[in-house]
Order: sequence, then C-alpha cells, then structure tokens
Amino acid sequence: MCAHILVAEDDTMQAELIRRLLLREGHTSVVVSDGRAAIDEATSRRPDLVVLDLMLPKIDGLGVCRVLRQNGNVPVLMLTARSTEDDVLLGLEIGADDYMTKPYSPRELMARIRTVLRRTLRPADDSPVLRAGGITVDPARHEVTCDGVPVSCTPGEFAILHAMTEAPDRVFSRRQLLQHTQGHDRASTERAIDVHIMNLRKKIETDPRRPVRLLTVFGIGYKLTGQPS
Repeated sequence: MCAHILVAEDDTMQAELIRRLLLREGHTSVVVSDGRAAIDEATSRRPDLVVLDLMLPKIDGLGVCRVLRQNGNVPVLMLTARSTEDDVLLGLEIGADDYMTKPYSPRELMARIRTVLRRTLRPADDSPVLRAGGITVDPARHEVTCDGVPVSCTPGEFAILHAMTEAPDRVFSRRQLLQHTQGHDRASTERAIDVHIMNLRKKIETDPRRPVRLLTVFGIGYKLTGQPS
C-alpha cells in the first residue's frame, strides 16, 4: 500500500526520521516546517495522510487541522508534546483522527500510519451498503448519508458508523469502538470516543443535545438505533 504523506514537523531531526521511515515502507512524502506551508501543500496536492506536529510556527497544528477539515477529510495523525488529556481531546474534537505524544516509538508511529491507511486506502470491494435508522454507509465508496443527505466524516467517525450500522441497536463499549477506530486497545484514549460521538451527533442529529439516532447507554457505551423515534 503506497501512499503520499505530508509531514508537518519543525524539528528537522524528527522530520528526517519520519521521512526515512516512510520511504522504507514504500511511501512518498513531502516535509514542511510550518503551518502555513502545510496548508498550502495540502491544498495544492491532496495527500493520503497528514502527520501533523501540534507546535508549528506561523499556524499551529490545531489551526492547520481546522483548515484541513473545512476543505476535506484527509486523515490527520497529530504529534504532540502536550500530554494532558484535555489537549489531546481538543485535537480530536477539531478533527484529528489519532494522536501520539512525544517521545514516541518509531515502530508504533508506523503501525498507527498503517492502521489509518488500511481504513482509507483499501480498494473498492463488493461490501454491501449498510442502512440503519436513516443512516446509510457505503464502505466501498467511503460515503455516508443521513436521510439522503451526504455527511462528511473523518476516517475515525466513518469507522464508528460503519461498525454501528453493521449491528444496529447493539450497544458498543468505548473500548470496542476504540478498536474499530484505531486498532489499538489503549484505555487512556477511550475518552476520545466521546469526542467522535459528539462530532457525529452534530452531523446526524437534528438536535445534538437530544439525540434520537446515536444514543448513550449509561455505564456501558453507545448504540445506533435502527428506528429512531
């Protein structure tokens, strides 16, 4: 699976390490060192993935991520030296698909990249279109509609809806949904699922504060109703 990856990292040693790791895996990459350059590069040549450092000059990673989300659904893997949970969840809230805190293991970084690319670059297949409660998920085309209206989803959000439309009315724990979105069983990031659910409700619910499709099952997790009331 060969991909074109944009690396936005102002630490030259870290950027070169990531570039070499990507080259070893057969990917092409472009390295930029500030947020403005990252936006310009992503706009002129849409990458398959953006590896985005949070602390960039000119425009920080959060600002870059906001712009990327306004213009499309390119997957974003955020790198951050800020290890507090609030900082991490803020990144996820504005559209990052995954994150890693520095210092990180190069092996784990590449594993995370492979996981995201498997979700987003898998070839079209004959997977059936899934429907539940007015939500339609087309795995082959990576498309979502709600009552016939197209819904723009990040790869993480798409993975959650895909899992839930395969089993409407089934209750999923946060850990189960985490495995679908990241392929990692890390309890420390289960709160990230709450952020994805919050963002999805903004997109598929008439009133996100009073959801009728994507429901909370207190003490357990979430479910997508087959027939919303």
